[in-house]
Amino acid sequence: MKTETQNKKPIIEIKELRKSYGDNHVLNGFNMVLYEGENLVIMGKSGSGKSVMIKCLIGLEYPDSGTIEVMGEKIGELNRRTLDELRTEIGFLFQGSALYDSMTVRENLEFPLRRHTKKFGVLKDTTPLVMEALENVGLAHTIDLMPAELSGGMKRRIALARTLILQPKIILYDEPTTGLDPITAKEILLLMKSIQQKYNTSAIIITHDVDCARVISNRMILLVDGINYAEGTFEEISTKKDPKIQAFFK
Repeated sequence: MKTETQNKKPIIEIKELRKSYGDNHVLNGFNMVLYEGENLVIMGKSGSGKSVMIKCLIGLEYPDSGTIEVMGEKIGELNRRTLDELRTEIGFLFQGSALYDSMTVRENLEFPLRRHTKKFGVLKDTTPLVMEALENVGLAHTIDLMPAELSGGMKRRIALARTLILQPKIILYDEPTTGLDPITAKEILLLMKSIQQKYNTSAIIITHDVDCARVISNRMILLVDGINYAEGTFEEISTKKDPKIQAFFK
């Protein structure tokens, strides 16, 4: 199958990934390519291997077999220091936003800057980077607020700003619209698209939300029984008659 993304450079390549826990075979030869500037949606039922695949991708789990390359680096061959450096190029947006409740918005955004000094050096004034990240999500006015003073949608935006502050090349989104009302969910999706266009980020979006997949994806993978069961654009996949595929779109 030929898509416009195949004219672009691969930024992540996963080949024949396998991972088992005892008799539980979670990944059974999973393959995936993420291209530069692409939003790739991965959909799968609970327990289908999505989270395990992400953990292997960032080096938190080791696969039983298979290879993972991120920006040309083979994850299984990296030492801890090199792996940590590579992780600064990968941003995460967690399902629950994962803001530190005891920190202001400013402090939440400053935290990764102070932790990863090798990328930016020791900054005497973090305000320009913090304000730029907040302006990207339309929430510069919240800089001195506490997370408890924010709505669910605002928390998700602040979490995205914290992800962006390290200027990652890749963003991993975990259920970005879960728990949000339809209007706020649409705002988050439009924000994700604008970030992709502005920074040419490459993203993997884990979601159960069919509307999210329709709006945000350049391409989709359906993960079934530990393999990429179907792959293509939303229109290509959603119109297939296969019952296993149609179960995702009901």
